[in-house]
Amino acid sequence: MVETTDQWIMERTGIRERHIAAKGVAASDLAVEAVKQLLETHPFDLQEVDLIVVGTVTPDMMYPSTACLVQHKLGIANTWGFDVSAGCSGFLYSLNTGVSFIETGRYKKVLAIGSDVNSSMVNYEDRAVCIIFGDGAGAVLLEPAEEGEQGIIDYVAQVEGVGGQYLYMPGGGSLNPASHETVDKKLHYIHQDGKQVFKYAVKKMAEMTELVLNCNKLTGADIDCFIAHQANKRIITATADRLNMPEDKVIINIDRFGNTTAGTIPLAMQTALDMGKLKKGDMVLLAAVGAGFTSGATLLRWAY
Repeated sequence: MVETTDQWIMERTGIRERHIAAKGVAASDLAVEAVKQLLETHPFDLQEVDLIVVGTVTPDMMYPSTACLVQHKLGIANTWGFDVSAGCSGFLYSLNTGVSFIETGRYKKVLAIGSDVNSSMVNYEDRAVCIIFGDGAGAVLLEPAEEGEQGIIDYVAQVEGVGGQYLYMPGGGSLNPASHETVDKKLHYIHQDGKQVFKYAVKKMAEMTELVLNCNKLTGADIDCFIAHQANKRIITATADRLNMPEDKVIINIDRFGNTTAGTIPLAMQTALDMGKLKKGDMVLLAAVGAGFTSGATLLRWAY
């Protein structure tokens, strides 16, 4: 579809394959499947879920929210929820939002989900974009920690809206509602200045991870598992190098999935579990940088 090679893609991104949802499969469908898989490995009563927070930039539609659709498809009777639009930081922001609700003491079970069907807004004639993005979703259940146990320890986040000019989808919103003109101009696709995004991501992911570690008087040596947003292998390794983290503590699965936006971190969590690199009591560092620009890092003690 575009002039490129496997070697060219691998050298610049670390991506070897991407997964594309079947026609008619939307973000809510992937989110529901992620929750069903979660139920298989960690059984719990869906009817006890107090809140659903879905990170996505590819909702099924402008409204209702993807969270509403997920609630309906799962048949959860008494809950509420909403979507979080933070680009590639979507899952991390959903996770931290869910944590805040748990910390109030009023909520006992929160589903934090990251789900994106990026193929729905990728121009497969644009080499800078189409080699990067895939479709995927993941979900976690948040619950209050037991007495004497640690879960989420700390998190930091930031937005810098000046970055909106470098990664965006201009069509379909209130500024450029859908019309023949917006379709002809291909405004409903992802537009990205790869060099600017890469430069910012390398800098910001390092800053945010160092910030959350310094706030808790920790260093990279204290981290057992580093799970970053999977946008580009070079961004992940550059951050790990800055933190002086050995390769065996860094989770990279971008070669298998590409950039699934809000789906990357929970997918990488599963990869870490499958590889035996995520065990109860491990100190885990999460980090992401996304469109907006958005960024954040979360420090946690793995509970299972």
